[in-house]
Amino acid sequence: MKNKDIPLEERIILALDVAEPELAKEWVRKTEAKIGFYKVGLQLFLAGWFDIVDWIIDRGHKVMVDLKFFDIPETVKLAMMQLRDRGVTFATVHGNDPIIRAALEAGSGRDDGLKILAVTVLTSFGEEDMRAMGMTGTIEELVYFRAKRALELGCDGVVSSGLEAARLRQGLGDKLLIVTPGIRPGANIEDSGDDQTRIMTASRAMANGADYVVVGRPITRAAEPLAVISGLQEEIGVALRAACNS
Repeated sequence: MKNKDIPLEERIILALDVAEPELAKEWVRKTEAKIGFYKVGLQLFLAGWFDIVDWIIDRGHKVMVDLKFFDIPETVKLAMMQLRDRGVTFATVHGNDPIIRAALEAGSGRDDGLKILAVTVLTSFGEEDMRAMGMTGTIEELVYFRAKRALELGCDGVVSSGLEAARLRQGLGDKLLIVTPGIRPGANIEDSGDDQTRIMTASRAMANGADYVVVGRPITRAAEPLAVISGLQEEIGVALRAACNS
């Protein structure tokens, strides 16, 4: 596996999963000395709209707008066009081939650095959920199929659990960006106490081939958030060095 030239302070994307823009700004101010990448999801985007996105970017940081666009293709195309030329780094789309094509079409010809990521399978989705929906096979197989198709269609990368990252990296190569949520510090991996079912440590995710990890509650609910960030970055650094030497 070839490590991409990504600064350590950008490897962790802090999920600003809060209801108030001012609280999000507090977290940016509190962590920006150590982190340079932030996720704005549906909750915060509806609360702060583009103002919060612009505010973070204006401070010199990168933003992942994680709205998981899923609608009729024309609506997705028009929605994705709203993100053009705003300085956003990642945007997510969650759908079938026509939906993904529409998102890519909206970004065609752009030169603003926006990369489109396809969501494969949500990390809250488990094998029992697949069976309940009448699906056969395994989650790993489903993730691989969707990631392979997204790459063929022209997506820059995918959002995938670290549990599937190794197969994606091995089968689809180094070009694909892999952004991995469901990350927990090693000490808390067995007792996450939340709705994520497919979780993993940052070091294991990186060893498996992830480029970025998305972390929210383990940082924002910690008594010492900066210490948690430092620990995660240390984990990531060790994993990346081991990968380079292997």
